[in-house]
Amino acid sequence: MTASRSADLYQRACRVIPGGVSSPVRAFRAVGGTPLFIDRGEGPYLFDADGNRYLDFVGSWGPLILGHAHPQVVRAVTEACRKGMTFGAPCAGEVELAGRIVRSYPGLEQVRFVSSGTEAVMSAIRVARAETGRSLIVKFSGCYHGHADHLLVAAGSGLATFGRPSSAGVPEAFVSATRVLPLDDEAAARELLAREEVAAVIIEPVPANHGLLLQRQAFLQTLREETRRRGALLIFDEVISGFRLAPGGAAERLGIVPDMATFGKVIGGGMPVGAFGGSRQIMSRLAPDGDAYQAGTLSGNPVAMAAGITTLDILEREDGWHRLDSLGASLERLLQPVLARAPFPLHLVRVGSLAWLSLHAEGAPRVAAALPQEANARFAKLFHAMLERGIYLPPSPYEVCFLSLAHREEHLEELASALASALAS
Repeated sequence: MTASRSADLYQRACRVIPGGVSSPVRAFRAVGGTPLFIDRGEGPYLFDADGNRYLDFVGSWGPLILGHAHPQVVRAVTEACRKGMTFGAPCAGEVELAGRIVRSYPGLEQVRFVSSGTEAVMSAIRVARAETGRSLIVKFSGCYHGHADHLLVAAGSGLATFGRPSSAGVPEAFVSATRVLPLDDEAAARELLAREEVAAVIIEPVPANHGLLLQRQAFLQTLREETRRRGALLIFDEVISGFRLAPGGAAERLGIVPDMATFGKVIGGGMPVGAFGGSRQIMSRLAPDGDAYQAGTLSGNPVAMAAGITTLDILEREDGWHRLDSLGASLERLLQPVLARAPFPLHLVRVGSLAWLSLHAEGAPRVAAALPQEANARFAKLFHAMLERGIYLPPSPYEVCFLSLAHREEHLEELASALASALAS
């Protein structure tokens, strides 16, 4: 495959965009080589600037649950654009999409729209602090909640650490009210919550930003019980898992109801959308009713609302969540014999339509752990071998793959065949 056009675009991009990309993982630094510049998407396929076609298992990192450029979503967005792309005023689409989310997600009574997952989490934490009158936030090592300053925190070697910035430009004072705990450790959570007054505990109930770190239900249930007992709020970050694993996200699958939840990805149907919600009492702290301020000019814009409503319509009408679960089961069945013959540790970790190729020796870790250098090098070779065979995987060994309703059994068979060939080479 030739990539001269992508290479030229990358050179030009590096002159006017930091690193040549608008989001770091796109730069291919973890795998080497020149990032592909995408020209268009169609169904399960991507086409790059050089005209090469790839079977896509990234799906724009999750929102394209119906596949690329689904005709009904495109039609809905086009019709909305004809009426106006943004008004900076309320529109009917907000009311309809909010109603869908509230009806679907356990314990939710009200939601507010924003334009990204980062905004959703940032705003939810502000409301949680207002509601509890406390400042301290607890997060977990391996969970990513966007790039708000107070959440760019890395864990130390202890069971519970004071926040330390994991990005330049973030003053320590910004993260001094953030604590970091290890995943999968009930004792550490109980000890911290008993020792300090916490406003909120935030967690991805299905952590999917440092690999797919599937958590025990008992651990998540402990968080639910301890936060309730200690007067803290439990926030589920369902930006990835919300409306992908089920209409009620991970909360529905796990049978655990958080105090607040954040959303993104699927509810935007490919458009930039985020949302956060909770009970009417908690959400009443938001301006204009309450004293916690949050605003956004493009929040709830009619184009994004149309894309989200249409996406949820199709998922409901076509039994989408059951079909996605079936696709995930087929993927697992097809890949297991291939992975069993791999010349190095390689395992499939899956829940629903989320899947991760883990190079960890233990297979399916529940806590965040760095891969050894040789594993990173193996993934880089595997990534490029798959790319040569027309398969587009996430360009990082820590990122998960996403299935969509545009994928069919034959596409999964193509993936399995390409993986077998790549491993053999």
